[in-house]
Amino acid sequence: MGYPTKVQLIQRKESRQWYVNLPAPVADAMDFQKGEVVEWSIQDRHILILRRRAVPAAPATPRKRRAP
Repeated sequence: MGYPTKVQLIQRKESRQWYVNLPAPVADAMDFQKGEVVEWSIQDRHILILRRRAVPAAPATPRKRRAP
């Protein structure tokens, strides 16, 4: 399942800034943290890769069990 996301453009007098928002379920699944540094690379015109520079350790919180 994918998460459709719109590309946004903020255009100012002397510059333009492009934005792509990361949907919350994707950020949660990847365990992203505020301020984390990532790097974009282009594989081809169809594939844009977002890569972490450093992957944090997996969280130590145990998963919740379902009640029987």
